[in-house]
Amino acid sequence: MKQSYVEFDKDTEVFHLRNNEISYILKVEEDGVLNHLYFGKAIQHYSGNKTYLRRDRGFSGNVPGNAERAYSKDTLPQEYSSHGSMDYRLPATIIRRENGSNLHDFRFSDYRIEAGKPELEGLPHSYVRNEEESTTLIVILKDRDQEIYLELAYTIYHERPVITRSVKVLNRTRESIVLEKIASMQTDLTNSGIYDEVISLPGAHLRERQIHREPIHSGIQSFESRRGASSHHMNSFIALVNHDTNEISGPAIGIHLVYSGNHAFQLEKDQIDQVRVLAGINDYNFSWSLSPGEVFQTPEVIMAYSDQGLNGMSGSLHHLLRERVARGMHQFKERPILVNNWEATYFDFDSQKIEQIVDEAAELGIEMFVLDDGWFGHRDSDNSSLGDWFEYEGKLKNGIKGIADYVHQKGMQFGLWFEPEMISIDSQLYKEHPDYLMQEPNRTPSASRDQHLLDMGRQEVRQAIEKQLCAILDEIPIDYVKWDMNRSLSDVYSIQCSAENQGETAHRHILGVYELLEHLVNRYPKILWEGCSGGGGRFDAGFLYYMPQSWPTDNTDAVERLKIQYGTSLAYPISSMTAHVSAVPNHQTGRITSLKTRGDVAMSGVFGYELDLTEMTEKEKVIVKEQVQQYQAIRPLVQFGEFYRLNSPFEGNLTAWMFVSPDKTEALVMMARTLASAQPVFHEVFLTGLETTARYQEQKTGQFYFGDELMTLGVNVPDFYGDFQTTLLHLKKV
Repeated sequence: MKQSYVEFDKDTEVFHLRNNEISYILKVEEDGVLNHLYFGKAIQHYSGNKTYLRRDRGFSGNVPGNAERAYSKDTLPQEYSSHGSMDYRLPATIIRRENGSNLHDFRFSDYRIEAGKPELEGLPHSYVRNEEESTTLIVILKDRDQEIYLELAYTIYHERPVITRSVKVLNRTRESIVLEKIASMQTDLTNSGIYDEVISLPGAHLRERQIHREPIHSGIQSFESRRGASSHHMNSFIALVNHDTNEISGPAIGIHLVYSGNHAFQLEKDQIDQVRVLAGINDYNFSWSLSPGEVFQTPEVIMAYSDQGLNGMSGSLHHLLRERVARGMHQFKERPILVNNWEATYFDFDSQKIEQIVDEAAELGIEMFVLDDGWFGHRDSDNSSLGDWFEYEGKLKNGIKGIADYVHQKGMQFGLWFEPEMISIDSQLYKEHPDYLMQEPNRTPSASRDQHLLDMGRQEVRQAIEKQLCAILDEIPIDYVKWDMNRSLSDVYSIQCSAENQGETAHRHILGVYELLEHLVNRYPKILWEGCSGGGGRFDAGFLYYMPQSWPTDNTDAVERLKIQYGTSLAYPISSMTAHVSAVPNHQTGRITSLKTRGDVAMSGVFGYELDLTEMTEKEKVIVKEQVQQYQAIRPLVQFGEFYRLNSPFEGNLTAWMFVSPDKTEALVMMARTLASAQPVFHEVFLTGLETTARYQEQKTGQFYFGDELMTLGVNVPDFYGDFQTTLLHLKKV
């Protein structure tokens, strides 16, 4: 008998989404109020006995139209709430009508069940290869007085512990309405004793995605970005966990917003310890006008459940993001080892200098050279030329094509840096089109790094930039593009929007960026695209839809990278995370670490170099050549293996993580000890994910181990001497 993944019991009016790993249960309560019942470990048979316990609670009013005092939206766990109806918790949506009222009361109207998963037009989203992969439930809610409809979409993947959520608003009234808040999902959890902590990924430029874990407390907690991008400062991901949840055991729900603009995750623990969870576009400075007949689609939310700790949650997210969010020919392709000239030369380069770096790279076995900032307009510093995507005449002897041809003749691939969303006042584009700059007319805009924003919500702006980019990409053989964005949004105002519609500007901006990206990745499918925003300022699930990898931080210091890469791995696959060896003293911290340490940490990502190869000693070049060969041997394992965190740099002096091949025949363990001690405490690292009865050999020492002893007895952390020491263990099944 074919399994049903979405069922509706007409007698109990219960929807049950389930596969072999998870269940999601919601119920239509009396008067059509949609009640959340459960999300978690799979329940194969639900009898319908879990009911909302009712109690008359003071100052919690009745459901409109129902006189029962014990039945209140103020305490009922709901699937999607609105302002009004005496629910005083954070609402999922606020909609203002022409009479100024924002009172709404959405009730169940209808539903439909569809095979597969609908696409979200104009927005990044997870997808399916065929309809057999997933089933989608669409629950339709209608305001009890107005012809305003909400379509709540729930997709369950048949073979993954994942539910995706999104909301569509349909205005079928005869008047315009204004969305002032519209979350992509709401979940009200009554089992607050289970999920009593939240993990977020805050940070800063050069210190992105630091793991922060805190109790869910009474009142409101918010994790958000107001910077126009997902930001360095608060990533668009949270996890709900139990206080006993660790890397290998305990419940965890990971929540991704597939969006690269302003976002907000809001938690509210109410007067009876229920927890409301909301995720979506940040309502700060947001509004969206819907004329009669128009529709608004929210970004998608991905929800992954695990009862096997944070590693279990991360593993499910890694697979989904790598396999069903990332796209294109490079999605499952091994990524090349590159050298980027930025920290080697900054803006000060010519053809001779570039060719010298390329010569060294070819000798060392490096597979790609990337020419970074400074090749366009008349750019010799960061105060000019953004928006002028034509060659800096005379800077390179034979132009960029000459460099590209030189690189290809050496048997390497060639990459180029762009920052297409920005404009400099000192640029030809600004002289011709000053109105392209995002700003309020007749008001001096705020500059950041001497650069300003293009209003990417305007079609003519996008077309002007796309024309310039295509002229370069059509003429020059380019294998890789690094797409940068080096400032946050400000002066958020668009001349294409009326005074009443300025709240649409930020969202229209990111929709415009998405449209431009969609055009380019489809026109140039062979190019490997890498995202960047001053490092990790837009490292999110939305950008992964267009670019399979991103630069997670401008911080190339190996010691600080331990926390950044560890935190990033909580939510993102290793194949999306680039990591480079840079020079010492490190340009961001001044710290000196060995070439081995820098290599061991960087080889835990998509590997490359960011330094002047011509200044290396012969001894260093030998090490680099060995590193390149070592990474080539372990590359499939690192980029596409199962990743497990073992020891957290946020909890002590020791960091450890490991990669295991899908068939468990190969594993790589990275261990790092930060600071030395005259009387060190010895530690073991306990591995995971191996075949219990298999016999493994460590490739460097020849030592043999069985899988169960590595996981139960562990391996000794070496008695390192000195600060900032690392080691790699490469295990192969005998």
